Amino acid sequence: MLPDDPLVRLATDPVTVTLTVDDRPARITVETRTSLADALRDELGLTGTHVACEQGVCGACTVEVDNEAVRACLLLAVQAQGAEVRTVEGLAAPDQPLHPIQQAFTEHHALQCGFCTPGLLMTVHHLLAERQGVDETEVRAVVSGHLCRCTGYQGIVDAVLHADRTWDRPGV
Repeated sequence: MLPDDPLVRLATDPVTVTLTVDDRPARITVETRTSLADALRDELGLTGTHVACEQGVCGACTVEVDNEAVRACLLLAVQAQGAEVRTVEGLAAPDQPLHPIQQAFTEHHALQCGFCTPGLLMTVHHLLAERQGVDETEVRAVVSGHLCRCTGYQGIVDAVLHADRTWDRPGV
């Protein structure tokens, strides 16, 4: 393709995207080819969204978009126009106590190096925000979409089951 090809220009032309991130309005200008993960990290400084495989396999980049857990490396930032995005930074404010899921991960030693933790927290948040009374089989199925090389997963499963019992969520 030649540099003046309209397809090339479209991929690199800046686009302004308006969305809500962690309950705050945000306006970012990105190239149309920028992933949501890169936009969150580079444009908004929300580095809790980790980028690893960039193929949606590892789960490290999981965030919630309009209350659905998604791989932010597979979603273009322009696709999030008008969306509500929740990142791991939005689970608990810096001056607030940890979210019950974060607290359970801490208490049950469900993290070691911590690289996979933000994505796991967001996936678990999505699961427990919709359901109460999950069992070990269901938890294992949900976290199986995340690569964690440190924990052996038992601490993660224990933490999720604990958070399910202790998180007081109205309407669930």
